[in-house]
Amino acid sequence: MLTVNQLDVKGKRVIVRVDFNVPLKGSEIRDDNRIQAALPTIKELVGKGARVILMSHLGKVKHKEAPEVVEEQKKKNNMAPVAERLSQLLGQEVFFVPVTRGEQLEQAVANLKDGEVLLMQNTRYEKGEEKNDPELGAYWAKLGDAFVMDAFGSAHRAHASTFGIPNTLKAEGKQVAMGYLVEKEVANLTRCVAVKDEDRPYVAILGGLKVTDKIQVIDTLLKKCDYIIIGGAMSYTFKKAQGEEIGSSFLDEGALEYAKNCLKEAQGRIILPVDSIATDSFEPVEGRKIETLDSIPAGLEGVDIGPKSAVLFKSYIEKAKMVFWNGPMGVFEQEEFQAGTKAVCEAIRDLKGKAFTVCGGGDSAAAVKQFGYKEDFSHVSTGGGASLEMIQNDGHLPGIDVLGD
Repeated sequence: MLTVNQLDVKGKRVIVRVDFNVPLKGSEIRDDNRIQAALPTIKELVGKGARVILMSHLGKVKHKEAPEVVEEQKKKNNMAPVAERLSQLLGQEVFFVPVTRGEQLEQAVANLKDGEVLLMQNTRYEKGEEKNDPELGAYWAKLGDAFVMDAFGSAHRAHASTFGIPNTLKAEGKQVAMGYLVEKEVANLTRCVAVKDEDRPYVAILGGLKVTDKIQVIDTLLKKCDYIIIGGAMSYTFKKAQGEEIGSSFLDEGALEYAKNCLKEAQGRIILPVDSIATDSFEPVEGRKIETLDSIPAGLEGVDIGPKSAVLFKSYIEKAKMVFWNGPMGVFEQEEFQAGTKAVCEAIRDLKGKAFTVCGGGDSAAAVKQFGYKEDFSHVSTGGGASLEMIQNDGHLPGIDVLGD
């Protein structure tokens, strides 16, 4: 696969699929990290005299809803504030086109000069985007002479902007390449897939809600890892499968049989919590119960791993030469239930310089950033769903594979 620094782009129109799916409050961007993550690739192309056409989705637009609902969703997920912020960060004007097709877009692209940047309206304004409509992919492809994929968080989706465009351009003999962000993600996550002897013991840490959502990744990691630590709400399904009391804790009933078989197949390589922080209310109401328990009685719900579990998990993490972590250990958004997730952060921090450590995006990446441990990881992924799918698919994602020969 080509990378962006290998492209000869002076005077060429380069379509760059970026991930500008930033959190908005009205027209205010609450976190511009995703915009900043794309800057190295954009600056590389601008510096080489490319005519840069940026495309990204933002939020959800559900085209099956009533027309007035769709219009409201479009209004809510307008890319205009992103163009304004990107202009500030780049130190040059970013031309914003408020449409996704037609004469206004085509003329704006035709008017671009070398080193200039254009941001198109939200790709999800188009009904055919998420369906990878071939007509839409081909239409957008006509706007460019080359394509750069720099939206790792969308690389697990075969959409018109992530798959249709590069597939069309490649068929026409035009160049497609990875941006710097995607190149870094692929390099780091591939190492978690193609495990070498020097990376053992390899420990995976999984949290989150439903076992059902992570069956494939658990199966894949069981073949690659020495140990899998399971915390968060999904651990209670495994504990129930062992016949333990879990009170009112979340139970993924459809995955109970899988959990039983999985524990049997793992032969002691799946490590579960031995105690929990439990409560009778998520709301911080006066008089609510918060208890540390080995077994959870009826009326209480597990919301974090307990201190004994934190010590147990650390005993496995501290011996690791490679760690992949996806999913918090509890409801880290509330201060009373942060200790387990922080304990994992601290155990990984203590490995700095001694092991290769990856945080697989999503809520775990949010926690790592919130608690100030981001710099203690070898790599923190920008794509939760994409990183998990890359692991479970042995390093393959449609938005990456399409860039290859």
